[in-house]
Amino acid sequence: MSYAGPGFEPPQPRSPLRRPLVVALAVMVLGGGGWFVWGAVADDGGGDGQSGADSLSSGSYEPLSPVEPPDFSVPSEPATSLAGKVVVIDPGHNPGNFKHTAEIARKVNIGTNSKECDTTGTATNSGYTEAEFTLDVARRLRTVLERQGATVKFTQDGDRSDYAFGPCVDERARIGNAAHADAVVSIHADGSAQGNRGFHVILPGAVHQGAADTRPIVAPSRLLGERVKAGFARETGSAPSNYIGDGTGLDTRTDLGGLNLSTVPKVFIECGNMRDSKDAALLTSGTWRQEAAQGISEGIVSFLRGS
Repeated sequence: MSYAGPGFEPPQPRSPLRRPLVVALAVMVLGGGGWFVWGAVADDGGGDGQSGADSLSSGSYEPLSPVEPPDFSVPSEPATSLAGKVVVIDPGHNPGNFKHTAEIARKVNIGTNSKECDTTGTATNSGYTEAEFTLDVARRLRTVLERQGATVKFTQDGDRSDYAFGPCVDERARIGNAAHADAVVSIHADGSAQGNRGFHVILPGAVHQGAADTRPIVAPSRLLGERVKAGFARETGSAPSNYIGDGTGLDTRTDLGGLNLSTVPKVFIECGNMRDSKDAALLTSGTWRQEAAQGISEGIVSFLRGS
């Protein structure tokens, strides 16, 4: 790019009269007793006609005290990298669930009681399903986090080779536990009444019953949820739910197997209400879904870095 304007004068023509240019060179040379300074004088080809290379051959040196050579090594990872951090993303439901209603209706133990393996999820009035939405946001989120060095694992990516539904809610929890995840986020969208708008983050409540013991993860999960809430609101411009959480954007629950059975910090986020026309317009926008993924990632990154 070129630029013309105040303070950027064009180069002036050089004078035909050339004066000898004297350059003093000092280089560090390694000798038997340490490092030395080697000086030389060169010109621009004028004067006595001696070349710069010839002038260097007549240089002199004097010893210096030994010094260490400069260290030009660079860190293998940037200081802000998430290398070594594991994030599990749980896209809610599965696009194939509706074809396997009997299988997903099977009850599984969630610690406090038994609950259905999974559900089909909700959809907008125009037929855009929650399962499609959650996978799209999850994939966008994975891209953002992997660019920052995190290892990202999914509970399902719409391509389960063993069976085309689920996984069940108890298995979703086990996937995060087995990965020793530093953070797990389950992505959803709600199916409430028209006029109910906004997002909310679901936090695990204290549960100690049967196979469930959330007590060690309640505090870190809350911190994760608060960071995700802040990032999501900032990037999407969405307001906290006007029908759940009393305007806080946070809701604590003890009836979700994916939270009850988790042994690592985990939250759910309901990104909006698919049954409200205004929220649905956002949820079906690719631009907005990218903002949602960016906002969730900012919350996760802030939590992982402790900032």
